[in-house]
Amino acid sequence: MKSLSTLIVGAGYAGSVVARELADAGQRVLVIDRRAHIAGNAYDEYDEHGVLVHRYGPHIFHTNGERIFEYLSRFTEWRAYEHRVRGVVDGVGYPFPINRDTLNRLYGLELDEQGAAAFFERVREPREPVRSSEDVVLNSVGRDLYEKFFLNYTRKQWGLEPSQLKAGVAARIPVRTNTDDRYFTDTFQAMPKHGYTKMFEAILDHPNITVELGVDFSALRDRIKARHIVYTGPIDAYFDYRYGRLPYRSLRFEHEHLPDVAQFQETGTVNYPNEHDYTRITEFKHLTGQHHSGTSIVREYPQAEGDPYYPVPRAENEALFKRYQALAEQESEVTFVGRLAQYRYYNMDQVVGAALASAKRLLG
Repeated sequence: MKSLSTLIVGAGYAGSVVARELADAGQRVLVIDRRAHIAGNAYDEYDEHGVLVHRYGPHIFHTNGERIFEYLSRFTEWRAYEHRVRGVVDGVGYPFPINRDTLNRLYGLELDEQGAAAFFERVREPREPVRSSEDVVLNSVGRDLYEKFFLNYTRKQWGLEPSQLKAGVAARIPVRTNTDDRYFTDTFQAMPKHGYTKMFEAILDHPNITVELGVDFSALRDRIKARHIVYTGPIDAYFDYRYGRLPYRSLRFEHEHLPDVAQFQETGTVNYPNEHDYTRITEFKHLTGQHHSGTSIVREYPQAEGDPYYPVPRAENEALFKRYQALAEQESEVTFVGRLAQYRYYNMDQVVGAALASAKRLLG
């Protein structure tokens, strides 16, 4: 094997951004990924019907970080897109996150912004201290909205009761007294104009970067010689599960194409908190702006087994991660970065930020 400065394990956001930064600085980099494609979970492709779909569920780019947006703008043009979601309760779709329109339609009210604030104040169940996701939601919107929109969705998504999950899970979802029905309110909201995979191809397009796909790190780690390793896989796997496995929640995706259906649903994503085994349906043409006579959708079924997607946010899991983190800190020739390596629920922009910070330290 040719001599190289750095081996990067994983061709998702963390690995690809670090690779590009090191390559731009003159280092020779080998990027490997066990999958047959780049872009990690953001991977998109045209399905057999010609519709651009996200193979691993919807990825909506949003950030308040101008530096992050400008960095990625080197590798893609953008299509402006603001994501909207509906939550189905008793067969009717309501704006979600909950806003004033949600209250007015659900309860047959005519609240203004002040009235909505008073409504939330009247129905909320004050919790002190706020420790769990259940505490967060009850403290904010009270029992009825909690049971209609949050309780069963959380049970499906995590396989746990909201009372068993850290407060931060529910704290990610705002509650609004205005009629803003955008899921995110970040300054920069857009989709890569030609898709995520094309953006990743541009990031990795550098003479100092070699990419090898379908390569499992565990199969070659004893045979490869690199001055430094950047590892973006599961941190517990790197240490052969010495202290046991870190819990993750996985997903099963059920893709479907609907011929001669111009639009399947009102918004990009519709949540199904209650009646179904799946948590949500996403229709990709909303996200991409593509024109096509048919449409393609995906249903998401959370499950315990399968590829790791979401670190399960509980105190005992964080304690287990800390043990692995202590081992990682002893590995002077390895940098651990990314959602799986840092056991964090990162948004895409946060992974980019973490990768840029890691690259800066490596080059420092």
